[in-house]
Amino acid sequence: MSLINWIDDRFPLSKVWNEHMAQYYVPKNFNVWYYFGALSLVVLVLQIVTGIILTMHYKPDVDLAFASVEYIMRDVPAGWFVRYLHGVGASMFFLVVYLHMFRAMLYGSHRKPRELIWLLGMVIYVALMAEAFFGYLLPWGNMSYWGAQVIISLFGAIPLIGEPLAEWIRGDFVVSDATLNRFFAFHVILLPLLLALLVYLKIVALHKVGSNNPDGVEIKKNKDKDGNPVDGIPFHPYYTVKDTFGVAVFMTIFLGIVFFVPELGGWFLEKDNFAPADILQTPPDIVPLWYLTPYYSILRAVTFEWLPGGAKLWGVIAMGGAIVMFFFLPWLDRAKVRSIRYRGWMYKTALTVFAVTFVMLGYLGTKNPGHIDLFLFKNVIWAQIGMVVYFAFFLLMPIYTRLDPTKAEPDRVG
Repeated sequence: MSLINWIDDRFPLSKVWNEHMAQYYVPKNFNVWYYFGALSLVVLVLQIVTGIILTMHYKPDVDLAFASVEYIMRDVPAGWFVRYLHGVGASMFFLVVYLHMFRAMLYGSHRKPRELIWLLGMVIYVALMAEAFFGYLLPWGNMSYWGAQVIISLFGAIPLIGEPLAEWIRGDFVVSDATLNRFFAFHVILLPLLLALLVYLKIVALHKVGSNNPDGVEIKKNKDKDGNPVDGIPFHPYYTVKDTFGVAVFMTIFLGIVFFVPELGGWFLEKDNFAPADILQTPPDIVPLWYLTPYYSILRAVTFEWLPGGAKLWGVIAMGGAIVMFFFLPWLDRAKVRSIRYRGWMYKTALTVFAVTFVMLGYLGTKNPGHIDLFLFKNVIWAQIGMVVYFAFFLLMPIYTRLDPTKAEPDRVG
């Protein structure tokens, strides 16, 4: 205790622990959907730690990058394990983030007074996509090179500033050593610092207004004589134990993938990236990894060259708009209740169709748009249908959430 007291006299350790853990009350009815927030924090820490180890051996040079990755895989003790933890971790990160976002849409965690939490979460999501994109080039594999080439070229479609912007991102007229060094700096320094700051701000904002729950009840409205929510329990030890169990199950699955199927059939690590970058050999199908393919599918779904500025420009606008739509979700949702438990058939149907459509767009983003992989139509036709459904979910939300028949939310947690 003397050590704790000594620290408390110089740093508010006990105060921080009590405010954010031991005396921070959360709803007592959290379910399995509430694991994914904690899991995303665990994977973030894992990615930072493994990333630091990888940078000790990686060479951000076009002549040495691929060889340095091979050196990590073959000669560095446990290097293959760290590299696969980091590579598979990127996909697992997006998996838990997508499930975390879906949980928020299920139980209305984007609704008042948690709009800022949702917005900070969406900024984190965009920063994660940027972090994944910058890191994708670093192995200097053939798909890395050509994927970066294609994605950066999309910025060139922006009127007036497009080409200068694309040139600034590359640091050169083509993807080169300057691009690799620039992406390395962004991936290793800038974006991890930004992510750490955003996560801190999100946690502070969350603890200010309190956590949502499956019933959508504000537990701060009902307090006992000591001022503690009667429908809440301290985060520690109850949910630290619960989250520890969830982390153990998650890490078992995670390590099972790392040890036995790290490529997961090309979904997590692509076979073209096991060959060095070759400016003379374009991969048959240039596609990003699965967590970005829904938006890539929307980009390719715009094929109407008669549009002002051409299909490429409007494809980029559609892709950007698909991400921006999430930012407006707190104000598009006009339902009288938060939780899907008390919403009517309209929102339940719309959210189910949206989730299926998002998965379908992700699948189509990995396929050749001219081929037929789903029933009778070409992939591009399905992608166009999916794009319409995707935007309809958001743009029609003010109408169907207002008209949706709802049940009365309870005053207390069930």
